[in-house]
Order: sequence, then structure tokens, then C-alpha cells
Amino acid sequence: MGNCCRSPAAVAREDVKSKHSNVRRDKDRQGASLGTGKKSITVLTDVPKGSIEEKYLVDRELGRGEFGVTHLCIDRSTRELLACKSISKRKLRTAVDVEDVRREVAIMKHLPKSLSIVSLKEACEDENAVHLVMELCEGGELFDRIVARGHYTERAAAAVTRTIVEVVQLCHKHGVIHRDLKPENFLFSNKKENSPLKAIDFGLSIFFKPGERFSEIVGSPYYMAPEVLKRNYGPEIDIWSAGVILYILLCGVPPFWAESEQGVAQAILRGIIDFKRDPWPNISDSAKSLVKQMLEPDPKCRLTAKQVLEHPWLQNAKKAPNVPLGDVVKSRLKQFSMMNRFKRKALRVIAEHLSVEEVEDIKEMFKKIDRDKDGIVSNDELKAGLLNSSSQLAESEVQMLIEAVDTNGKGSLDYGEFVAVSLHLQRMANDEHLRKAFSYFDKDGNGFIEPDELRDALMSDGADDCADVANDIFQEVDVDKDGKISYDEFVAMMKTGTDWRKASRHYSRGRFNNLSLKLMNDGSLNSGAE
Repeated sequence: MGNCCRSPAAVAREDVKSKHSNVRRDKDRQGASLGTGKKSITVLTDVPKGSIEEKYLVDRELGRGEFGVTHLCIDRSTRELLACKSISKRKLRTAVDVEDVRREVAIMKHLPKSLSIVSLKEACEDENAVHLVMELCEGGELFDRIVARGHYTERAAAAVTRTIVEVVQLCHKHGVIHRDLKPENFLFSNKKENSPLKAIDFGLSIFFKPGERFSEIVGSPYYMAPEVLKRNYGPEIDIWSAGVILYILLCGVPPFWAESEQGVAQAILRGIIDFKRDPWPNISDSAKSLVKQMLEPDPKCRLTAKQVLEHPWLQNAKKAPNVPLGDVVKSRLKQFSMMNRFKRKALRVIAEHLSVEEVEDIKEMFKKIDRDKDGIVSNDELKAGLLNSSSQLAESEVQMLIEAVDTNGKGSLDYGEFVAVSLHLQRMANDEHLRKAFSYFDKDGNGFIEPDELRDALMSDGADDCADVANDIFQEVDVDKDGKISYDEFVAMMKTGTDWRKASRHYSRGRFNNLSLKLMNDGSLNSGAE
């Protein structure tokens, strides 16, 4: 049901009160727009009914998921700052959706209070939504700290891993499989370095009995255990997902990576873990041992949560190396950044070659969104414009779009960049457009983009010291390893994700029930996958 809360800045209680009337008017307008004439369904039978704002002051949005929107709120009686996730009933279109909400609430109530799990203060319901009022976490996502750091020292990674596996142990002990463990689903309580880490999202969790098996493919591709893809799994899948997180903590990238959902699944089924690339040669054998045992393909041989917590690497966590493992991960993140620069440069080239007819609507939209008429669209203007145009994009996705084309980190778009965003949204990059973009990079017209051509193009776009990174991009895009990028390889790069971090967010709520069918068709589930 989406993350329960993100990391808000500290908000003064007076601010919450002053903004309350505006929020209320907005909610009234939203309620009035329903106008369906249908009787509102009852999702939770044993919770208070009535307006959430009778008990809480509701402030600004903190996060948004497939079903839920989370706001900062304050308890009127205690003045406590909290997070309220509101799940719109309009989006609960099937009995399965309704049951998912009921189960999420039931599981959060069922699990005992723990410092490692965000606490549910109460659930309530009105005509339009189910509201989950929860503890507020202000320290940001584990995901974001990984990205900011590139990786953790062994000692810090051990501390994080211990918390995650303790959550798994608690869930399993009380008959719950989490089913969606990933860095995005853990928040720090505050911004301090030693802040408690808390699991925040149980939207895909399920109750289980010993020996019970499940077949529904749920979760995020990078963290899925092989038995999930084979549609026959139990609680052991949570240990696999925790093992993937540990691998990422130590080196900055996932163990099973490909540029498509199917490619990721095939990599998981092959189960080959790379311990040769930097920084793995500098990581202790004990840490590698634990990763291997958590990423054991056979769930019967995989460690249990108890066994993970008893592993020597975690038992001796305070003695684990506490020195940085080098700059390899930072350079890898820079590579991703440059790859995005390559793609957004291509998008801008495409934008410049669009016909007048193709950009007329985009031009009109730009005029409407550019409210102050300064020729620049700010982040806020873009969000407001997409909201008015009934776009289904979450705030994080809007930010992702801006980052994808914003060439200098200014947090706004000029007209050319705005056209590139629109191209991305409308999927207008057809073969003719891609040909023109390819020709821009292929300066000598020989049908290939060569290393010096890519370097020159990236440097002319304002990149510094990009020679090594351009070579790294070639390693990613040059699939046949002939030292040049063909048109087909260029198209594949433009049409697939090249940054696992953004792809991880993109697939954050995916249910890939057609994935095993694809894999059966190409033989992946029948050849060496066992």
C-alpha cells in the first residue's frame, strides 16, 4: 500500500494549525468530486467511523503509493506529530484490494510493539478513505542513505542487517511473511547517525501456518527469491530479500541486475553472485559467508532468521572493519549519473527534431504550467500542472522526471527540457526520432557511436572528467563487445532502465504474475533453475 511515511522536515505545531483550514477545503473539494452516487463500502468493521480531522490536524503530503497518500498530522489532544496514510476507497476496485487493506491493518495490529517496526496508533475510516495513523519517522529512507553514501562500512552494514533480520524473526515468530523487504521499506526514526531503523510497510505481508506454501508473485524484482518466481514459497523468501539488501549495503549495487524485468528474473534463477568486482576483495570472508548463506537458492538450506543473527559476522559486528571500502561505489553511481546524461541528451536531440504539429500541444501545456511566465517551469509548477491534467504520477515520479532531464541540478526545466519530459510521458520517441538522436552522436556517419564520439558529446553538454565514465557506459550499452554502440544497442539503452535505484522505485509495488509464464516460454524455469 505504499510507504507509510517519508522523512519530513521538522514542522512547527503552529504551522500545522495555520494550514489546517486550507487542507480541509481541499479535502471537501475532493469529496465533492466523487459524485458517483454509489454507496460507500465499509472496509474495516471494528474501527471508528467519522472524519479523521475531528481528532487530528492534517497537514502537508509526505509520500504517495499506489493506493495511499501519507500526510503529516498532529493529535489535537496530545499535540504529538504523527503520519496519517489515507487509502482512497475509489482505488479499491476489487474484493482483493479491500482484503489487502484489511490484512495490512490486521497484521500491524497483530505484531507486537517493537523498536524496529513503525507503530500503528490507530486505524479509522470515513466515507472516502481508510486512515492509518502511525508513528512519524523523520530520518529518511535506508534507500536514500545507501545512495548518498554509496555503501556502508562493514560495521554499519552489520548494524542495519541485524535490525532487518530481527524484523524478519519477529514476523515469522508471529506467523507473518513480509514479502516485500527492500531498503525503501525501512525508515530512520531521526536524522542522527545512530537513529533506530524501522520497517514501515506491510502492504504485501501475509499470515501463514507452518508448512503452508504460496504461489502469488508479489514484491520487487531485485529482491525476489527464486522460489517466488517458481510460485512455490514460504517464509524463507524474507531471508533471501534481507540477503540482497546486505549485498547492496556492502557494495552499492544489487547481486542480480539486468535492464529488464525478465532479465532480472533470469539472473536470480541462475544465482551467480559476483564477489570479484570491487569492493568485494576488501570485504571480510565472514561477511561474504553470510551473504552466500542468505542467498542460498534452496530454501531448505537457507539460514533461518535465528541462524543469521547467530552468524559470527553479526555476533562480532562491533569488531567488523569500520573503514571505507574505497570510492568504487561512488564512481559506479557517477556512471549511472552519466548514463542518465547520455539518455537525456538523446531526448533533447529528439525534442529539437519534432515537427510543429508534434510540439503544439506540448507548447500549450508549457504555457499553462509556467504560471509566472518566466520561461522556466519549477518543480512546484510541474507538480501542479500534472495534478491539474489528471496525471497519475506520484511526487517522487515527478521529481524523477525532472532529474532525468535537468542538466545542471537547478530543480527546474526550460522549454527544451520540458519537451523532453513530455516525450518521456507520451512515449513519442518513435524510430524516426531515435534515428535522428543516434545520428547526433554518430558524428562520422559510419553507423556506430564510438567512444570518442560519446566522450565529446558528453563533454560538450557540460560534463567534466567523463572519459572513464564514458568507457563504463560502453561496457553497459555495447552488448556485443565490439567497442562501438550500434543503432540497435542505442535503442535498447533508450527503451530500458539503466539505473537499478530508479528501477527499484519504479517497480516498488509490482505484482509480476505473468513473469513465470514468460520464463516458462523461454525455458528459464526448466533449465538449470532448480
